[in-house]
Amino acid sequence: MKTSDLFVKALEAEGVEYIFGIPGEENLDLLDSLSRSSIKLILTRHEQGAGFMAATYGRLTGKAGVCLATLGPGATNFVTSAAYAQLGGMPMLMITGQKPVKHSKQGQFQIVDVVAMMDPLTKYTRQLVSGATVASRVREAFRLAQEEKPGAVHLELPEDIAAEETDEPLIHPSVSRRPIAEEKSIAAAVDLIRQAKQPLLVIGAGANRKLTSKMLSHFVDTLGIPFVSTQMGKGVVDERSELFLGNAALSSGDFVHRAVDAADLIINVGHDVVEKPPFFMHQGGQKVIHVNFFTAVVDTVYFPQVEVVGDIANSIWQMSEALEKQSHWSFDRFMEVRRHGERQRLEGTDDDRFPVYPQRLVADVRSAVKDRGIIALDNGVYKIWFARNYLAHSTNTVLLDNALASMGAGLPSAMAAKMVHPDRSVTAICGDGGFMMNSQEMETAVRLQLHIVIVILRDNAYGMIKWKQSNMGFASFGLDYGNPDFVKYAESYGAIGHRVNAASELLPLLNECHETPGVHLIEVPVDYSENDHILNHEIKERSEAV
Repeated sequence: MKTSDLFVKALEAEGVEYIFGIPGEENLDLLDSLSRSSIKLILTRHEQGAGFMAATYGRLTGKAGVCLATLGPGATNFVTSAAYAQLGGMPMLMITGQKPVKHSKQGQFQIVDVVAMMDPLTKYTRQLVSGATVASRVREAFRLAQEEKPGAVHLELPEDIAAEETDEPLIHPSVSRRPIAEEKSIAAAVDLIRQAKQPLLVIGAGANRKLTSKMLSHFVDTLGIPFVSTQMGKGVVDERSELFLGNAALSSGDFVHRAVDAADLIINVGHDVVEKPPFFMHQGGQKVIHVNFFTAVVDTVYFPQVEVVGDIANSIWQMSEALEKQSHWSFDRFMEVRRHGERQRLEGTDDDRFPVYPQRLVADVRSAVKDRGIIALDNGVYKIWFARNYLAHSTNTVLLDNALASMGAGLPSAMAAKMVHPDRSVTAICGDGGFMMNSQEMETAVRLQLHIVIVILRDNAYGMIKWKQSNMGFASFGLDYGNPDFVKYAESYGAIGHRVNAASELLPLLNECHETPGVHLIEVPVDYSENDHILNHEIKERSEAV
């Protein structure tokens, strides 16, 4: 068979369902092989959007999402997506083409060293130089992409290698289980938890896995230990729980930090250094148990006393089995902080001012989204609004990026989420700036007949940076722009456009869009000047008073 046929069969053996991307001349043999495959090619309008979709597929399934581009400019358009997946812990395989490697490269037209370019952005990057190595390279790429910490991998398939004949056999995935924590480390952690007076559970990005969610929920329910989450740990345990104290959406000064300060022991599960730390350690201060797939990255503000290294779900299960509620545990201080934070979170949820008040926006979106519905957030200050105020009911129902924090991912992520979970409602929350970076993917969504709702928060500026510019004492400069008529823009792609003209219109419109098939875009004017009141002064002053 052709090497490209073997390559596709290797992808099929890995369970690949979709390849997102834009083929080029150098991919034509691979494209021909795909035409006879069970794998569906999802043709996108930009390689970056394809990469975001593949990364989100990986995030939601645990299986590497796959994206395809040609050489040169197609491959360089994957750079942001590679960093997005790598920092965010999302398994993804990028496939790029190349000119012939055994003959002339026709000068240097479109030639860049893609393998070298991808090296600092991926866990694994290789050029395929023979059909004899294809099966092993594909297997190794998927293995590395999917093992902890998941991330991006890259394979370059030159056109002459794709076309050559090979009789090499497939290498099928092996059965593999992650190592479990050593018994003595579990015992040491259990002893610390028993001795603590005010233990607190902190859930980070690395805990956002299906089995881990189940075990952590059992841990909380069984032992009654309160918990907080980081932004990328949202929803691992149902945030409607009476034991949920809040999300570490702000670097400091929020109510949740009062609870962290009150703890004498922090059980830090799934900590990932890509996120801003939810607490800093000090010599002689709180003790910390590090529970993760890998050892702690130690520095002056993070030096845990006990490290439980191994499969997180199994570690939490072992600790649950060895523990029982302790009569000397006291959570009164935590519950006081929770009450104050909850009161502040609920303020403004029925505020009728227009442009729509942030708490009202978040509350209306939460009301319209069913329990297992998914929201995909682009990047802007509204990400903090949703992290703080939107209660996630289950894991991976709030897709936000607090690692690379790239603009432009909201719409492609929502599209991939709908493809993975066609039975769930999916809403993309985007600023006007981030949305326009990949807005052309609306055509892809319409062509795929996806039912998604896109909420565009319009302020005609790069609002988060403009807000920070003002707060840092700089004059307003260089951050304002114009926008298209978003309703007409949506309609030009065959989507359905809506515009909110009063706060009272938002919730009924969201409900209508979720009930009516199609790609819906809702333009919602916002006023970022409220950030000062909501995020800076009021929260800090109130939380310090607590």
